Amino acid sequence: MSRISLLGAVVLLAVTSSSSLAVADDGPGPFGVTADALASAATARVGAFFRGGLGGEHFCTGSVVRSEGRDLVVTAAHCLDGGGDLVFVPGYRGGKAPYGVWKVEKSYVSDGWDGGERGEDSDVAFARVERKGGRGVQDMVGGNVFAPHRATGATAVTVTGYPKSSSTPITCTNKPTAHNSTQQRIACPGFSGGTSGSPWVNGDGEVVGVLGGHEEGGATDDISFSVVFGDEAVRLYHAADGE
Repeated sequence: MSRISLLGAVVLLAVTSSSSLAVADDGPGPFGVTADALASAATARVGAFFRGGLGGEHFCTGSVVRSEGRDLVVTAAHCLDGGGDLVFVPGYRGGKAPYGVWKVEKSYVSDGWDGGERGEDSDVAFARVERKGGRGVQDMVGGNVFAPHRATGATAVTVTGYPKSSSTPITCTNKPTAHNSTQQRIACPGFSGGTSGSPWVNGDGEVVGVLGGHEEGGATDDISFSVVFGDEAVRLYHAADGE
């Protein structure tokens, strides 16, 4: 994620106005407040990507989505286009891997992704991870539904990800708004480098975005972007799920 770190650490908003205590289709606020994410079944599906194993530095975020192979992780394309020996650690917390370390066997990035501004509408990707003893990562932690063609801002979404500076994920709920017809944005403070690929999950447990897209996710820590999942994302998902 191309981001300017404003404070070098996550800034948590301890006080919110009563106006932020809104109610959406998927539950109550407060909206736009970032906090450490508690360990739960939902956050176990979110994990960190590492290069070269758990002992390295985590650099991006991904989340398990339901698939026939039970082995797919969705993230941002700019997280996977560098290649290398990558592993995914769901539920990573405090330097530990409670649900194992899963090697990325293959990455699926759209032909439209070119690593630049012209490809920002294609900044979504899938990683297929190894199976262990015949079981996929989805068998361990479950998976959210990959949900294209959802109207931006129809409900609030919860964004969960791993800043590079922390071994604990952060989370924030708010309503996305349209940046343009192919990009959506959300106001949530503290989503600094490392949170690229963070899932945007609605109240039905559907992933309707991943942190990335415009400016590879945003130029500041407080406003984040996602591709609006359309036909291109659908084709990519089916290509990844078909192997």
